[in-house]
Amino acid sequence: MTEIQTKVEITFEDFKAEVLNDYKIATISRECSLLGRREVLTGKAKFGIFGDGKEVPQLALAKAFKNGDFRSGYYRDQTFMMAIGAMTIEQFFAGLYGHTDINFDPMSAGRQMGGHFATHSLDENGNWNNLTTQKNSSADISPTAGQMPRLLGLAQASKIYRNVSGINQTNFSENGNEIAWGTIGNASTSEGLFFETINAAGVLQVPMVMSVWDDEYGISVHARHQTTKENISEILKGFQRDTNSKGYEILTVKGWDYPTLVATYEKAAAIAREEHVPVLIHVKELTQPQGHSTSGSHERYKNAERLAWEAEFDCLVQLRTWLIENNLATAEELEAMDEQAKKEVLEGKKAAWKAFVTPMKEEQNELLEVLKSVANSSENKIFIEKIISDLAAIKEPIRKEILTTARKVLRMVVNETSIKTPLATWITNYTAKIQPKFSSHLFSQSDKNVLTSTDVAPTYDASAEEVDARLVLRDNFDAIFTKYPESLIFGEDSGNIGDVNQGLEGMQEKYGELRVADVGIREATILGQGIGMAMRGLRPIAEIQYLDYLLYAIQIMSDDLATLQYRTSGRQKAPLIIRTRGHRLEGVWHSGSPMGMIINAIRGIHVLVPRNMTKAAGFYNTLLEKDEPALVIECLNGYRLKEKMPTNLGEFKTAIGVVETIKEGTDITLVSYGSTLRLVEQAAKELENIGINAEIIDIQSLLPFDINHDIVKSIAKTNRLLVIDEDLPGGASAYILQEIIETQNGYNYLDSAPQTLASKAHRPAYGTDGDYFSKPSVEDIFEKVYAIMSEANPTQFKSLY
Repeated sequence: MTEIQTKVEITFEDFKAEVLNDYKIATISRECSLLGRREVLTGKAKFGIFGDGKEVPQLALAKAFKNGDFRSGYYRDQTFMMAIGAMTIEQFFAGLYGHTDINFDPMSAGRQMGGHFATHSLDENGNWNNLTTQKNSSADISPTAGQMPRLLGLAQASKIYRNVSGINQTNFSENGNEIAWGTIGNASTSEGLFFETINAAGVLQVPMVMSVWDDEYGISVHARHQTTKENISEILKGFQRDTNSKGYEILTVKGWDYPTLVATYEKAAAIAREEHVPVLIHVKELTQPQGHSTSGSHERYKNAERLAWEAEFDCLVQLRTWLIENNLATAEELEAMDEQAKKEVLEGKKAAWKAFVTPMKEEQNELLEVLKSVANSSENKIFIEKIISDLAAIKEPIRKEILTTARKVLRMVVNETSIKTPLATWITNYTAKIQPKFSSHLFSQSDKNVLTSTDVAPTYDASAEEVDARLVLRDNFDAIFTKYPESLIFGEDSGNIGDVNQGLEGMQEKYGELRVADVGIREATILGQGIGMAMRGLRPIAEIQYLDYLLYAIQIMSDDLATLQYRTSGRQKAPLIIRTRGHRLEGVWHSGSPMGMIINAIRGIHVLVPRNMTKAAGFYNTLLEKDEPALVIECLNGYRLKEKMPTNLGEFKTAIGVVETIKEGTDITLVSYGSTLRLVEQAAKELENIGINAEIIDIQSLLPFDINHDIVKSIAKTNRLLVIDEDLPGGASAYILQEIIETQNGYNYLDSAPQTLASKAHRPAYGTDGDYFSKPSVEDIFEKVYAIMSEANPTQFKSLY
């Protein structure tokens, strides 16, 4: 076991000072909640959701929380953030107002509503901070229980750092001594993600401490409608460890009992930190004095008896009573502290509001000067002066009002060129300055982003043999695991049997069960394992067995992983690689290709669609040198096809966002990807026999898409375009077509209408015939191209039907 530090003895005066400081923090937090609600109701903020009623247990949590630890919680944890020194009063209100400057709202730079907390894992250049010397909070998301899968990975990272040799732990871990602390409301424990994570953590035996804040309600819905027996710790008793089996330590404590809370959290921390055993703390008898949020009042659904109980057992009221009864403070002293807290919060609120509105007032005044100049020279002076007056009358403008005004005036001077130009320039410059405050960091802006990738071709011996393509993947993974000690892979059947297609054959035996691991059937938490470990400096590859199964994890991918860099304005990252396989299998549930859904749900994650295993291996090699998450979809029917074995395994790279022309032609451009490309190639051969010379382009990467605009260069030569895709109609093919026609201006070069060929609107039926009549076939491609050419030249290509 790893030795843990014991707390040194302190004097009574030191103890008293510490306890009174806790009371001060809790009182300030409560006053922030009360004043925050008023800010919403007066219209200064859009929405508020606060941590009132949960202050005292969060103080206890903060005492047990050490440098290097991670929090994965939810939007009630403001007291905790204040207690660990990660949030000030001003920052609390900056988040409430949506201040877009990360120096004022370090949680999200105004991109999330208040109550969503984060610390900075990265510096302004995207480089890792030393996470072991700071207290860490992974960035919150609103979806209920959505924090749970990530929590599992944050905890598992400690297990990896403690038990896998050869990893450079600098900046990330002190021998795996870190705990991942989770928080959740009792109602959200009804979510499947909660139970999936609880089960997985018990199986993995990771240092996770899960706190359930129980105030008996989920918005207006009482616990009797949420939880069997109305008690989450009661129904999880089967997870309690004993002398014969591993499991959880389950602890219960009243949320208003300060000394017992402190002792409980110290006990939980010792178990998790030393033994790497997960702990669940059910914090009961909590209250929510202002109700769920600013969108309603809890008096509508709580009866008088409940409201009276809440007033008596409010954790701050009980803490106050305990302090007085134990002669730690007098009522008068606490009243003075309450008044001081109100003063500090009010001053902090005023400072935050001033910092929020001042830049916009300056921008307002700047525009007013421009508009006055425009008005003085315009034939529409009288109308523009009215608009100027309206803008000037706004005491606390927002940027929408500023820019809307400028754009409306621009329309009024559209025919007055000398006047219009300075205003148009101001609008362009203002938009370029302001837009990034709301749009930056969807992807990495560091020097390790994927757009810096370059192609490194595989090399071959003169005698290179053709092997089953899965062996190219296997041997490349072998090279990866040797080159990157911090890399690991896990998924259903990934370990013992070497994945269902043998792409990891022998890897577990060589690298151990922690680096090449089997997991249960639980896709959402497979993703969560990857997210959390990637946030702590490891390089995980999370394997989802088939593309169809990705739907179980799509919410976590979309709401958590895809938005991480964006919602922290570039101050957290999780360069997770998601490996899956798909396309052209048999039957409704194993042959889906929901690419349109995927690319529109996970903007912020790169989507890579290699046509063979060498290309896929090249993507893995590229991604491990970059700092962004990506989904790699291997061709399910390609593992047994033959490919040459490269000599530079682990080193060759497939550039991301770059298409490849795999056959040149002059008559039409055929654009596709993945398994369908083989059908396109076969159709192109048959078309060539009748005098149609098609150019074939492999997209390779859907996100990003053709960053060099090479497809439009092909269309400029062929003047015709067909996009072939096995997604449903209107799916990925529609996205591809928009990119080519709109972004690349491909319409300029077309002599025929651009067309798409997708699957039928239903899921593919079972069997070979099911595939043939559901998805594009060689004959479908041939006839679609032929019809396009027949329309252009009906004399040479007479109608088939």
